[in-house]
Amino acid sequence: MPLKITIKQNGPYRLEGDLTELQIFDHEGKQVPIPEGKPGISLCRCGASVNKPFCDGTHSKIGFKGAEEARAEFDAVK
Repeated sequence: MPLKITIKQNGPYRLEGDLTELQIFDHEGKQVPIPEGKPGISLCRCGASVNKPFCDGTHSKIGFKGAEEARAEFDAVK
């Protein structure tokens, strides 16, 4: 199955499919190990995960809003 990326509303980027060739690097250029044996991984988008770059569900606890929703709220206040 080819790699599929889904942007979850107010949540993480979900990657599913063939992760065998996927490589993730941190801000220092060090490779981040990908968890094995899972059908997919979720990448943090809120910045609050303690398991970065992977999502740990913190977005739901802090009320994270994705860019689209945050922008709509900002425009409504202007």
